[in-house]
Amino acid sequence: MNIINLDHVQLAIPEGGEDKARAFYGDVLGLNEVPKPAALAARGGVWFARGRVKIHLGVERDFSPARKAHPAFVVDDLSNMISRLEAAGFAANEDDALPGYRRIYVNDPFGNRIEIMQVSSSST
Repeated sequence: MNIINLDHVQLAIPEGGEDKARAFYGDVLGLNEVPKPAALAARGGVWFARGRVKIHLGVERDFSPARKAHPAFVVDDLSNMISRLEAAGFAANEDDALPGYRRIYVNDPFGNRIEIMQVSSSST
């Protein structure tokens, strides 16, 4: 038995957070909302995908944001993403501790930590 792929990452959101999730993950990050299967839709939450990247946001009644655990999205234009985030009111915190990458951390509207990174030009 071998693990062959990562299907998706799930983060928790509070009840009623779907519209804020759509604004951040859809409008700001540029992911596409995908329909949840009917059997799961009644649970709330919202799913997004773009290419092979999939993120599921599930409702958690006793919600607490993921402040350390996080997904890391690779982008091809980090400067543009920083501009989009800041224009939408999200602070991008740059971090240069990972050689070969330029990266930032940002909190989604619920306080979940998100890493966004780009391979630095010096390592290509």
